[in-house]
Amino acid sequence: MTPRKISQKKFSWIYSQVPRLCVEVILKTKDGVLLTKRLIPPSKGRWHFPGSGVLFGETLKQAVKRTAKEEINLNVEIVKLLGIIEFPQKKEIFGHPISLAFLVKKKSGKIKGSWQADEIKFFKKPPRKIVSAHKIFIKKYLS
Repeated sequence: MTPRKISQKKFSWIYSQVPRLCVEVILKTKDGVLLTKRLIPPSKGRWHFPGSGVLFGETLKQAVKRTAKEEINLNVEIVKLLGIIEFPQKKEIFGHPISLAFLVKKKSGKIKGSWQADEIKFFKKPPRKIVSAHKIFIKKYLS
């Protein structure tokens, strides 16, 4: 089955009713953890892990690889599942996403942003304006 996206209208309606499965791409180097700064809502202006919803018909591995390519222009290899990020109902996110955070390593490509988040930096500690659930995750799993 070919993974497929749905319209924004359908997306908004469906995910206002049920939780949404997502993946987070965690790239950690000697320089710290890679974060991108959102250009669009939700979380506009906040630092966050590159992440995406899992498309219908897509495996978790495919979702991680697609997300890394679309959001940071990298081909990656999954190292391991680090943990789960649950997002409480807050204005900084949309709906009720539940993310599986995967530690990855770079295979190829040059880091570059996307239309969703074009500013990218490595951080050794969480920046001030970061998605709150990501700050908690960094302190728990990546410090």
